Amino acid sequence: MAVGFGIIGCGMIARFHARAIGEIRGAHLAACYDAVPAAAQKLAEETGCRAYARLEELLADPAVEVVTIGTPSGAHLEPAVAAARAGKHVIVEKPLEITLKRCDAIIEACERAGVKLATIFPSRFHASSQELKRAVEAGRFGRLTLADAYVKWYRTQAYYDSGAWRGTWELDGGGALMNQAIHSVDLLTWLAGPVVEVAARTALLAHERIAVEDTAAAVVRFASGALGTIEASTAAYPGHLKRIELHGSEGSAVMEEEDIVFWQFARAQRRDQAVHEAMSRRRSGGGGAGDPAAIGHHGHRLLFEDVLRAIRKGGTPAIDGQEGRRSVEIILAIYKSAETGRPVSLPLKSDPKLLARSRPGSKA
Repeated sequence: MAVGFGIIGCGMIARFHARAIGEIRGAHLAACYDAVPAAAQKLAEETGCRAYARLEELLADPAVEVVTIGTPSGAHLEPAVAAARAGKHVIVEKPLEITLKRCDAIIEACERAGVKLATIFPSRFHASSQELKRAVEAGRFGRLTLADAYVKWYRTQAYYDSGAWRGTWELDGGGALMNQAIHSVDLLTWLAGPVVEVAARTALLAHERIAVEDTAAAVVRFASGALGTIEASTAAYPGHLKRIELHGSEGSAVMEEEDIVFWQFARAQRRDQAVHEAMSRRRSGGGGAGDPAAIGHHGHRLLFEDVLRAIRKGGTPAIDGQEGRRSVEIILAIYKSAETGRPVSLPLKSDPKLLARSRPGSKA
């Protein structure tokens, strides 16, 4: 019998969730909910699912076994906890939440209810990301020396003006880092390992009427000893492909969007030829570099399929709550470093203020 999904939050990202669910064998979109009933009704008309005007009604529907949450970033906690208590498996859009305290509350609620929890980072499932991961695990880079992430995107002022929550610490949780670059922050630490220290600067340079950064630069130190940089912006016209670079004593690789554009190692392997052939057939477009709607949904589909496997076989989703929490912690450390002008060490558990902080200088 097909697993029924419910979508909570019917904005732009909900369309990507719906398309992904629609392509999964053994799954169907059963229902949707939004705090603005007209938004839910519109999605229901587009997809054929049932629209609910109250969250409690969706969570009481026995046809809904899994929920995906696409509300504003700082409003993930409440529906996630409610869904867990209702016995629904929970899939949350990035970031898991905007503070560590709120992330931990989601994780605890799902553990207590015995339901699966996953954080949406579709980039991990791309073939190029998987290729890089295999190379890292095989030790092909030798001693990793540099690991960098660059997200130089562009968002118009109209983008920020389109929703009152955009560009706020309270609901966006941050700017170019927390909202856009978090995908690459997740990929970087997944590939290069834990981050143990950051030193950073952030700035608001090209937008008005927002409280968060549109430009950020951080130097990071990994547990392995490798160094790296994270650069993020929504003020780099016209928007450029996001880029991950890995360099080591025995090899280097560079990924742009979903394409590997450089791949060279001291010890060649037969598999390298397939990678070079794929490099010659680059196919990635601009992704979300200049248009937030110009993304694909295939990564979402693969992630949702992974969650369904975990449900059916009793395993853990590849990107569970703890995995989702990690990138939030790194970004909060970057914000703390930018605020204080000093390097910040990770993990942040020793600093109770950072566990609850929603914006620099706030109390909660």
